[in-house]
Amino acid sequence: MAIRKVRLSDQAVDEIKRIIHDGQFAPGDKLHSENELTRMLGVSRSSIREAVRLLEVTGIVTVRQGKGIFVSHPRQENSQAFSEWLRENESSVAEHFEIRLIIDTKAAAYAADRATDDDIRKLETICEAYRIQAETRTPAEMIKLDEQFHLQLAKSTKNRTLFMIMKTMTQSLPEGWISSLHVPGRIQKTIPEHIAIVAAIKSRNRKMAERRMEEHLNNALADIRTSMVTMKGDAR
Repeated sequence: MAIRKVRLSDQAVDEIKRIIHDGQFAPGDKLHSENELTRMLGVSRSSIREAVRLLEVTGIVTVRQGKGIFVSHPRQENSQAFSEWLRENESSVAEHFEIRLIIDTKAAAYAADRATDDDIRKLETICEAYRIQAETRTPAEMIKLDEQFHLQLAKSTKNRTLFMIMKTMTQSLPEGWISSLHVPGRIQKTIPEHIAIVAAIKSRNRKMAERRMEEHLNNALADIRTSMVTMKGDAR
C-alpha cells in the first residue's frame, strides 16, 4: 500500500481517511499509531504527523497525548475541532511565529539582494497560483502553496542553512501555517501580502522586503489571536 513519498500530500490525508472507512473504525475507536501509519503508507514520520494534524484540525481524528490517535465523532463541526486544536496548541503557535519573525524577515531582506530573475518569476508564479486557487481549494491545499512560497523565498537567499531551517519548519513544525490559514479570511488576506513582499524583492529594496514580511507575519498572528479570543467568548 506504499504511496509516493512526499512531505505532506492529499494522498497521505486521503489514505488515512480510507483506512478509517475501510477498517470500519467507529467514533471513539483508537486508530493505528504514527509508526504503524508510517509503515503502512510508506511515507516519512513527519509526513504522517502533519497529515494527522490536518485531520485533527478538521475534526476527523483526535490526538490524545500519551494515548494515541482516535476517530472523532462525525457530528463534530470543523470550527469546533479547530477551536479545540488551537487552544491545545496555543504555545506552539506563538513559538512558531516568534522564530519566523526572526528567520522569514531576514530571508526577505537577503532575497532582495540575491534573488535571480528566475527566483522572482517562481515567486510570482506561486503568488498567482495562490490567488487563483484561493476560492476553490481546501485549507490543506492552500497551506502547501503558502509553504511553497516561503520555501522558494528562503531558497532565493542562496543561503543553504537558512533554506534547510525553513524546510525543517514546514516538515516538522507546521502549526503556524495550519492555524493561520484555518482562520476565516486569512487565505484571502495573504494574497496582497505575498504580492507586496515579492514586489519589494523585485525592486531590490531589502528594508521594504523585510518590513512587508514582518507585517505579513504580524497580521497572521493578530488574526489568530483575534480568532482565539472570539472562540473563548463563544465557549462561555
